[in-house]
Amino acid sequence: MPFDSVFSWIIKKRIEQINQFSENPISTQNELLNSLVSNGKHTQFGENHGFSSISNLRQFKDNIPLRTYEDYSEYLKKSIAGEKDILWPGKTTWFSKSSGTTDSKSKLIPVTAEAIQNCHYKGGKDLLSIYYHNNPNAKLFSGKHLILGGNTSLNKLNKESYFGDLSAIIVKNLPFWAEIRRTPNKQITLMENWEEKIEKMAIASLKENVKIIAGVPSWMLVLLNKVIEVSGKNNIGEVWENLEFYMHGGVNFEPYRD
Repeated sequence: MPFDSVFSWIIKKRIEQINQFSENPISTQNELLNSLVSNGKHTQFGENHGFSSISNLRQFKDNIPLRTYEDYSEYLKKSIAGEKDILWPGKTTWFSKSSGTTDSKSKLIPVTAEAIQNCHYKGGKDLLSIYYHNNPNAKLFSGKHLILGGNTSLNKLNKESYFGDLSAIIVKNLPFWAEIRRTPNKQITLMENWEEKIEKMAIASLKENVKIIAGVPSWMLVLLNKVIEVSGKNNIGEVWENLEFYMHGGVNFEPYRD
């Protein structure tokens, strides 16, 4: 498949940068800090905390004390209301709903377009880059990719802003190169009812040539068991014979390895 060869060539170029990061971690961190401070110096938060005078980690720590989520409430209210240049340049239209781990209340965490591209999607591309580097003959794009998220419903905060699980935001904004090989379609993936979604995902992807699966292990285990149940096979290898790559995050994988 031509796209496989092109993608392999592009993604492996990233290895040079990954090697630079791993060999020079301190300078990499300093460059990133300076970049973030420079980008944020004209925001309301940046102006209130003297970003223009920050040039190193010590100054950053001195200018920006540790604080709770509630201490950010006034900034967040303005961002949610659609004001621009509050915590990050421009408007923030996506907000991830946390599970409320520090108290009983869920929290809305700003998710900028830059964070989606430069953190979440770049992390996925880096994993693919390392895999292709270690497996030069990989043909992941000759098959389908199954991406499983949690509750992927989205809700409006106002006419411009949305909130939901991070899974929903990531799936909603997937880049074209991830969309073209995805199974099942977005309509099924974004279903709100979990049991119905798992059932339909299993049926829709049953006869596809799935090569990559991605998702939190606890959720993925539920889906894989449903696929085995629906197919009548003994294990997932009998269903997807060419499955070779699993991408995950969020939790420790060891309890799920067996």
